[in-house]
Amino acid sequence: MIQSYAIYAPVQMTHVKKEDYLYTMNGIPDFLKQLSDSFTNGSFVKVTLSKPAYKSDGLLNVYVRPIELQGTAQLSFTYHFQSKDEVKNYGLKSAQEELNKQLHAKFRHAVLMTTEADWSLQLTKKGKASIKKLQPSIQEVPSVQHDKPKTKKAAGGKYLQLLGVCDEQGKVIPKMADKYKQINNYLEIFEGLLKNAKLPKQPKVVDMGSGKGYLTFALYDYLVNQLGLEATITGIELRKELVDFCNKTAKACGFENLHFIALPIDEYAEKVDVLIALHACDTATDDAIYKGLAAHAQLIVTAPCCHKQVRKQLKGIEQQSPILKYGIYKERQYEMLTDTIRALLMEKEGYNTNIFEFISNEHTRKNVMLVGVKSNKKPDTDALNQKLKDLKSEFGVEEQYLEQLIG
Repeated sequence: MIQSYAIYAPVQMTHVKKEDYLYTMNGIPDFLKQLSDSFTNGSFVKVTLSKPAYKSDGLLNVYVRPIELQGTAQLSFTYHFQSKDEVKNYGLKSAQEELNKQLHAKFRHAVLMTTEADWSLQLTKKGKASIKKLQPSIQEVPSVQHDKPKTKKAAGGKYLQLLGVCDEQGKVIPKMADKYKQINNYLEIFEGLLKNAKLPKQPKVVDMGSGKGYLTFALYDYLVNQLGLEATITGIELRKELVDFCNKTAKACGFENLHFIALPIDEYAEKVDVLIALHACDTATDDAIYKGLAAHAQLIVTAPCCHKQVRKQLKGIEQQSPILKYGIYKERQYEMLTDTIRALLMEKEGYNTNIFEFISNEHTRKNVMLVGVKSNKKPDTDALNQKLKDLKSEFGVEEQYLEQLIG
């Protein structure tokens, strides 16, 4: 058991070894005194607690950082467990009491970082404490905002003005705020997907159903101007007036490798490394996915829309599930059914798939994204075929359109 100390005991040096800055001090109270001083004079950076004496409760470490809540300076504790994180905020006195409790009962090592010095506290099983004073590892006080601000990946650029998202001063036009948020969420998702996709140095990206090109322009700017990739992006769009507008805008922005062509999705026959199909209506999503599968694209990103094919196929057929009695639930059920079948078919073709919400319902109802990343792992075709068979049998589906294209 570690000996207990009063929190506010005065600092009493019992031994100083100047050559390596080793101080055997009044243990935990002196560590907390250094915390109090740094918090008061504005030099506090963070505290970390590590080396738990036992791991039965799953708590691995604790990080403490300064924040400001409703104009009041506080300390935010992040408790890292094996399966989750918990965050609690304290004033200085309560924070000292919490650290005192954790150090006496749980952790054997603590580091206090300030802009003036680092203080490393070591505790032995027998209750002996030593503190080593080190040179400061961080010389800038971190942001005290409660929620760390995200860096906007679409933070500027002429294309945002030409597409009507921002004004001439670069400020987001109020009525386009949802679109701007959608663009940044989209780029954040791509940032994560690119870490798992094995793309060539000069990736060929095809956006099928590019529309006015909000996301197409944003992705080009991100890949080429922010990541430095030698990417070529082609937007496929049937409406010639939009194709002409986007090509004119790309030229005005100096986006040399961004082009738009008026063409049906199923007629495009060039190489594809990354295939994108956002809000392609009904079976147009299947056409786009099939193009990506046939081209062995490394990454397929879709946001399916207007799921009509399966719903029409089951029209008039009575379903046993009471959920399918109500129109709105029936529509959503068939959306989930269609996209699940698509995901399983993509897995059969050697892709790791995922379905998730990429933006809140308050911004757009069409907020589900189905993605596939090419995998080297051989798929379990028999198991996937059985899942497809059981799923279709349960709902009375004869065949989904993507099956027809693959078959």
